[in-house]
Amino acid sequence: MSRVGNSPVEVPSGATVMIGEDTVKVKGPKGELEFKMPGHISVQKDGSRLIVSRDDDSRKARSLHGLSRTLISNMVKGVTEGYEKVLEIQGVGYRATLKGSDLELHLGFSHPVLVSPPPGIEFKIQSPTRVVVSGCDKQKVGQIAADIRKMRKPEPYKGKGIRYRDEHIRRKVGKTIK
Repeated sequence: MSRVGNSPVEVPSGATVMIGEDTVKVKGPKGELEFKMPGHISVQKDGSRLIVSRDDDSRKARSLHGLSRTLISNMVKGVTEGYEKVLEIQGVGYRATLKGSDLELHLGFSHPVLVSPPPGIEFKIQSPTRVVVSGCDKQKVGQIAADIRKMRKPEPYKGKGIRYRDEHIRRKVGKTIK
């Protein structure tokens, strides 16, 4: 019995849900998302709630029940509120600027690094050392933020690099003179 899968998904008034034969489309003020449902899972609309159910108790159906419900819930939240990840840049001379919609990063390389956003993703600069990645698709926002962080991971000795806003970096002690 899936506790996550059995709880209904509340649909706020700003979002509309269209249930097809094997797809669920959610449209809201922030955008539109679509989910292709697995074969053993079905969705019914009950007023302003969505109920995700499974056809049988096979192992595959049980494993996909809670996952499908959570993905649909994330879609509803994404098109109404949106998701964002905040990245902080630390290091002397490390900074970020916007060139149109592209993000230009100066990370200590001999050249600036350009990152162009995929459709549905937006970059905002709060300060030269703080970048906000936002969008309606939770998976895309997290992946783009992880790709940007991967360009210059925070190093453990001085802490220079790109990190998430609330990330704690374990610092190492450097060499000591005897």
